[in-house]
Amino acid sequence: MLAASLEDVRAVCPKIAGALQVPHTEEEYRQAVRLLDALIDQIGEDESHPLASFMEVLGVLIEKYEDEHVAEITDP
Repeated sequence: MLAASLEDVRAVCPKIAGALQVPHTEEEYRQAVRLLDALIDQIGEDESHPLASFMEVLGVLIEKYEDEHVAEITDP
């Protein structure tokens, strides 16, 4: 069950829209990776950290971009 109501999301969304978005360009991707790196530095593996879920969602968005835009390196 989701803890946040639609009103809660509506109130928070404008504040985090720049940080949590689907990257569509190389620059948006790079910004997302920099933010994820900073979150990892601060949170580490602390799953109880208040930003742990945010970090996980950002990681999924980055992974989606990489799957669609970054060439896979293969062994010869």
